[in-house]
Amino acid sequence: MDQKTTVTLLELAAKSLLNNEPAAIHALDEIPRDLFVPLFNAAFLGGHKTMLKAMVRVWPFRCLHIGSLNTRESYCDILEAMIDGLQILPAQNSSSCKVQQNFGSLHLCCRGLRIDRMSAHKSILQFLDLGCIEHLEIDQANLSEVVTLLARVIHLNSLTLCNIPFKSYKRRNFRSFLLCLGQLDNLQELSLTFFCLTDQLHKLLRVVPPQLDTLYLPFCSLSNRDVTVLSQSSQATHLRVLSLSNNQIFSEVYEPFQTLLEKVSSTLQHLEINNCMITDSTLSAVLPALSHCTHLRVLSFAFNPITMPVLKSLLQHLTSLTKLKYVIYPVPVHCYEEWNFHDSLDRQKLAEVQAQLEAMLHGAQRDDMNWATCSK
Repeated sequence: MDQKTTVTLLELAAKSLLNNEPAAIHALDEIPRDLFVPLFNAAFLGGHKTMLKAMVRVWPFRCLHIGSLNTRESYCDILEAMIDGLQILPAQNSSSCKVQQNFGSLHLCCRGLRIDRMSAHKSILQFLDLGCIEHLEIDQANLSEVVTLLARVIHLNSLTLCNIPFKSYKRRNFRSFLLCLGQLDNLQELSLTFFCLTDQLHKLLRVVPPQLDTLYLPFCSLSNRDVTVLSQSSQATHLRVLSLSNNQIFSEVYEPFQTLLEKVSSTLQHLEINNCMITDSTLSAVLPALSHCTHLRVLSFAFNPITMPVLKSLLQHLTSLTKLKYVIYPVPVHCYEEWNFHDSLDRQKLAEVQAQLEAMLHGAQRDDMNWATCSK
């Protein structure tokens, strides 16, 4: 019997036990150790809170991995039920009712953690070993709360922050944030959304590891100076994924972005520059550099005021990029009565645009390349 068959049998046995939960709880002291993990997984996914409470009390292994935890999802309530089942003993030097967590040898951790509104989930965080987390996402928190948490996650591979307000770049919290970033030696992916960095990107790039290969910076109020700094950074020669969407970086000059494309041309696979006020002249100017990004697989530049002739020219140049499979392009301006107003979109004109592009792709023998648009 191979290992895969054994795992399947264990899973079936676990599900069978959960059909009679009281009996399963009564038998926890007697069931084989090999059955604990599949039984826990089945109980967790099935929302069997009473079973989970009982299992954590007698967990036979040093570690209890709960996979990826998302505080937006319903099983966050299940985790709280599990925590209620952990043994709580009085503190050794206390004569009152202060209590302390006593896991014994239990090591409760997860590899991925997503937190929505930090202040609402602090009780869960105190029970997790945050040193095991590799992927962390935080939406809606104060920068001071983020700093406190980052000090405890030392093995992060991926960090995503969204809606993190702070008052000043010169204040202690921002300096502490940069210090914490500088200690994340394993960081490869960084995403900051609605995180104002105007003329401050150089400070961030100075502390993140040079091997960073994924950088998302949408809605960060980036300036041309920031793009120039990025093009000159050590990270520019390693980036595989880059998003600069929803930043008005082309309002003045395009040269910094052109230089950046030249620097990332040998590694870049995914590029997003949606809603950056890219005009015909800008796109035409950077097209030669874009055409040299030979590893590019995904290009998204929706919601930019581009005309149909330039869009067709772009397609003709990009069909030579054999790895490029997905292009998200803007609705050409002639399809709108008023630019970028959804109610003024002429659907018939858009259908004609799509038909023309599909015909051009077929003529270039690039039926494997998918061109789509975001019209909302």
